[in-house]
Amino acid sequence: MNIIAPSMKAAFFSLLYIFSLFNLISLFLILGSNAGRPPPYQRKFQSEAVDNYIAQLSAKMKDPDLAELFTNCFPNTLDTTVEFTPGTRPNTFVITGDIPAMWLRDSSGQVMPYITFANQDPKLKDMLLGIIFRQADSINIDVYANAFNFADEGSPHQGDNRHPPMNKRLFEGKYELDSLAWVMKLSAAYYRQTQDARMCTDSSWKSAIRKIYSAIVYQQKSTWNMSSTDPLYYSFSRVTTSQIDTLLNSVGVPGQQCGLSKSPFRPSDDAHRLPFPVAANAMASVSLSEISSILKVSGPCQDLQTANELEALSNQIKQAVQKWGIVAHPVHGLVYAYEVDGYGSNYVMDDANVPSLLSLPFLGYLPIDDPTYQRTRNLLLSNSNPYFFSGTAGEGIGGPHVGYGYIWPMSIINRALTTTNDSEILYSLNVLKLSSAGTGFMHESFWKDNPATFTRSWFAWCNSQFGELIATLAKTKPYLILKT
Repeated sequence: MNIIAPSMKAAFFSLLYIFSLFNLISLFLILGSNAGRPPPYQRKFQSEAVDNYIAQLSAKMKDPDLAELFTNCFPNTLDTTVEFTPGTRPNTFVITGDIPAMWLRDSSGQVMPYITFANQDPKLKDMLLGIIFRQADSINIDVYANAFNFADEGSPHQGDNRHPPMNKRLFEGKYELDSLAWVMKLSAAYYRQTQDARMCTDSSWKSAIRKIYSAIVYQQKSTWNMSSTDPLYYSFSRVTTSQIDTLLNSVGVPGQQCGLSKSPFRPSDDAHRLPFPVAANAMASVSLSEISSILKVSGPCQDLQTANELEALSNQIKQAVQKWGIVAHPVHGLVYAYEVDGYGSNYVMDDANVPSLLSLPFLGYLPIDDPTYQRTRNLLLSNSNPYFFSGTAGEGIGGPHVGYGYIWPMSIINRALTTTNDSEILYSLNVLKLSSAGTGFMHESFWKDNPATFTRSWFAWCNSQFGELIATLAKTKPYLILKT
């Protein structure tokens, strides 16, 4: 029954018009701020193979605004964030953009789209291998840290009360299971493309894989069965006014052993609400299996003992995801929860950062048409998800990291990557164009009613993922974006 008076409707649509007009004016004022790519002499790393691909694909695109975004975004990591040191053991440091530190998660996602060009460009191949070596060296410094410095610069987080203790090589010391999964994902993708045995014969890389395995297994324990005297014990607390930047009693909400592996912090760097993240465990299961497959192949990479251990852990985690991660929702039926605790409690939501529940097909955990995933997806893209926001500038998923009302373009990208519906893809592309607010790049988030109000103008991971979306559509649905 309609209980809204006509006068109230008129007022509502008047406000809607004002908001839309404000958006247009804001965009008009900043349209001239698109600086595009830096000139060649200012680019941190150049790949002829990547540049040729950008030129060829952008020339074929029928929407000039999308083509401009692709031209700017796809190479943004190479243009602005890479410090490459060539040599017999190459070393590459990759900053996130406006934060001068290397996140294990971000650096992996930032360069994933370039792997397909590795065999066409030896320098690019070495640069990618240098990232893998740098990540391995970082894990050998501290398996639980999420972000690292170039050298011993320290950071504002050196005062965090943490076990293992902070040191000046760490920018931040939050343990996030997905960081380890991303490291394995990048290594596996690189080896599949290149068959480069320099990776898996490197002693630091092999040591890092062992440490990743041990950390994931240890974090499967019940909270109350962990002791501060254990070699792999982890605790964290920070003096802060934000509850998502520290852990309850330094260890987080307790979890009961169930086959899943704990992660005190999320892919957003926010503290968990419940200790077992379903999407991160799903990603870890896939990544462990991928590395296991590499180590089974006859030749210099073969390590059957480690391969079998990784495969067993992958299977155990996958079984636990299916047993504990699927819960009954009163509206949507059986769906994947975002977090569980092994005691029977669950938290149904999603966060924009990857791994997310929305991104499960993108991560290779399940097919798009999986019935449980489809029910989950319908929930996530509705008001049943507390972090799904809708406004005059579009709709999408955000998260507590930035706060209420801010939509993350990354969630819109993953929405487009996890559907076969042409209309949904085109809608997502239009919102992504609007979200750039005339700057020529993606951002961390934007206000649901005004894309000119955004966070992080230099967020390289999202730029890479936007480029990856366009490259994917050019292969799978060329008629949507390319000239006939």
